Amino acid sequence: MFQVDQSSAHLKAKATFETQPYKLHKLTEGPSTTVKMTRAEGLQFYKEMVTIRKMETVTANLLSMCCSHIYYKEACCVGMESAITKDDAVITAYRAHGWAYIRGISVLGVLAELTGRVSGCARGKGGSMHMYAPNFYGGNGIVGAQVPLGAGIALSLDYEKKPNVCLTLYGDGAANQGQVFEAFNIAKLWKLPVIFICENNGYGMGTSVKRASASTDLYTRGDYIPGIWVDGMDVLAVKECTRFAKEYALQHGPLVIECDTYRYNGHSPSDPARYRDPKEVQDVRENRDPINNLKNRLLTKELTTEDELKNIERDIRKNVDEAAAKAQADPELPLEELYKAIIKDPPADMRVRGCELSIQAKTTA
Repeated sequence: MFQVDQSSAHLKAKATFETQPYKLHKLTEGPSTTVKMTRAEGLQFYKEMVTIRKMETVTANLLSMCCSHIYYKEACCVGMESAITKDDAVITAYRAHGWAYIRGISVLGVLAELTGRVSGCARGKGGSMHMYAPNFYGGNGIVGAQVPLGAGIALSLDYEKKPNVCLTLYGDGAANQGQVFEAFNIAKLWKLPVIFICENNGYGMGTSVKRASASTDLYTRGDYIPGIWVDGMDVLAVKECTRFAKEYALQHGPLVIECDTYRYNGHSPSDPARYRDPKEVQDVRENRDPINNLKNRLLTKELTTEDELKNIERDIRKNVDEAAAKAQADPELPLEELYKAIIKDPPADMRVRGCELSIQAKTTA
């Protein structure tokens, strides 16, 4: 937990805020639009969101010519994580760097994985689509394929009678995948503790939601599954929505959440995003940016000061820049590591077909 500057004792310890109304589907009541936030919580949220933003900015610069999918949806992962525990599960798609960090992977672990270095969270073997942590089942490269996997994780939680849920995230581009609706069906049939979350950033790969979906109310797409629309640029609204959803899912089974969010960049470096009006992007930056909105709330309610936030930002820049430097300087794995950690505890005499290198009984992975 981020340590609060105790010299700022004159500041308020807690404040109350109002969120945008939620839109509900097959629910008679939803999350509260009146939410409380302590000073400590606010500063923690700010630190986490600024860290993700800085990390992703560095990622974009490091990998400008590579296919790295920048997250830039800080309020979603930070708000959701604050409403669950580390024993709850999360699975998402390939736009996963923010989630990897918030689930416990260090900034260095993320950046070094992206640059293919030994200090990466998968020792440089996996890259953007293969980042894992305890109860974080990674970013998955096949569009929509993580949704039935999330239902399966929820099935295991239910089978083992654990008081936990699985947050199963997908994008608006995956929302039309057939396997998504198959997962909805079995999850509802078996009342699995799963929350299906569509991080709707408005665009798939070069295509707006309005051009790809006959129904753009994605929170209603579960049909017989209740749904909630939430402002995904408001960390407090996301937190309260997730808290409500977890409580609901443990009692009644699946729920669908549509997080209305945005991405400032193209789908990936190969996407110049010319299909968007620059004025639209600028309007979101000025009026809906999740970090700026949180900052304004903290300052308006006298939960912090400008100087304190600047100090936080300075420390984050230093830490991320140091991690980025190490992520570029560390060595890559030697070639023989390609044939290790293929299966758990392989026999000493096992060989990889087509290769002359033997698999060691104990790997260094």
